[in-house]
Amino acid sequence: MLKPYVRLLRTSHWIKNLFVFAPVLFSKHFFGINYLREVALGFVIFSIVSSIVYIFNDIIDAEADRAHPVKKFRPIASGIVPVRNAVIFLSVLSLILVLLLFLTNIKFILAIIVYILLNVAYTMIFKHMVILDLMCIAGGFMLRVMGGGFIIMVPLSSWLILTTLFISLFLAVMKRRSELIYVTTGPKTRKVLEEYSLYFIDQVSSISAAGVILSYALYTVSPKTVANFNTENLVYSTIFVIFGIFRFMYLVFKKSKSENAVELILTDVPMILNIFLYSVYVIVVIYFQSRL
Repeated sequence: MLKPYVRLLRTSHWIKNLFVFAPVLFSKHFFGINYLREVALGFVIFSIVSSIVYIFNDIIDAEADRAHPVKKFRPIASGIVPVRNAVIFLSVLSLILVLLLFLTNIKFILAIIVYILLNVAYTMIFKHMVILDLMCIAGGFMLRVMGGGFIIMVPLSSWLILTTLFISLFLAVMKRRSELIYVTTGPKTRKVLEEYSLYFIDQVSSISAAGVILSYALYTVSPKTVANFNTENLVYSTIFVIFGIFRFMYLVFKKSKSENAVELILTDVPMILNIFLYSVYVIVVIYFQSRL
């Protein structure tokens, strides 16, 4: 009987909250126990708050989800979990969230509040507005990175924030493209899709992909980054970023894969291997290069 409630949490989507670890990794505190403990708390809080948002969204969109070939199987849309029970579950999660926030600082709390307000506004208004729906999704990822910096109280690189903006925008555009491909042969499952065209989506995806690569490359060669890590070798990690972007575009454009970005990443072996190699290379360059 608990399984439908676990499904409500959408735990597979918690992988998105790994963005909170970016500041601790690039601030050279990744192996500091106290820093890792704080960031782990931030990850848990963002996971809970994202589940709260998902449940709220499922309650609001229950009727529309019943017309979707996949979303109709969600616990609330299918009727497995009554709306009343979902509200109670959401309230319990909200109480846990408030208690955990007492363990953080004011800047992180403000980031969480903004994240909640942004997602509520998205669910109620902005997801029906062309372009603004994409910007809201991108804003959610930026708040994750900013929250990761706030909770350990380290400054964030402007280039790192820009990279996050472009990569989250890229993922949002790719999701819309997959949805748009689907509605050409099936029912329109999202009203805002009527405002998009494949040509426009492809233009935006190209711009956002270029933005990811350029902003990350400029971050790796910026004087502040080179001075902070005492090396220029981080620039070579750009090749992994380029491969990841191109591989993702290949899966969406050529293979017509799922609209779920998490599913794409977790089920494609080359993507998993690329992320692993990127992580190892960056950690070696930042933390162990001087020893080697």
